[in-house]
Amino acid sequence: MTRSIDYGNLMHRAMRGLIQEVLSDVADDGLPGAHHFFITFDTRHPGVEMAQWLKDRYPGEMTIVIQHWYENLAVDDEGFAITLNFGNQPEPLAIPFDAIRTFVDPSVEFGLRFETHEQDDEEEAEEEAGMIEAEEEEPPAKNADVVSLDSFRK
Repeated sequence: MTRSIDYGNLMHRAMRGLIQEVLSDVADDGLPGAHHFFITFDTRHPGVEMAQWLKDRYPGEMTIVIQHWYENLAVDDEGFAITLNFGNQPEPLAIPFDAIRTFVDPSVEFGLRFETHEQDDEEEAEEEAGMIEAEEEEPPAKNADVVSLDSFRK
């Protein structure tokens, strides 16, 4: 039996740890300066908690903004909970770190993208069917340095 180092999963854990540390600091001390976050997550992921009307509106993935108004930010080893304002209606959300697809702080042009094996399989199937065209850059990254961690996974 051959052993190998799973760099992809190690990088995923390290980058999710980075997000945990950043959000914990914000929970304790607030957002410093112009920092703000765009976080895209899989709304179907086990452990995601959100109002049913939001799940209906965002059945696959959703991007939230943590900037001017947020309350009750709480972070633990598994994920974070936060209350955000949707059309003047405060809504609590609970998001496991494993549900996060992208984390972007455009104020310093920093971004992370997490890709799953499921996404890889879907893209391979689309490529085989000739269905993938040029991908557009996802807003609101604004020239952010996005690190794709799957390039390290084999």
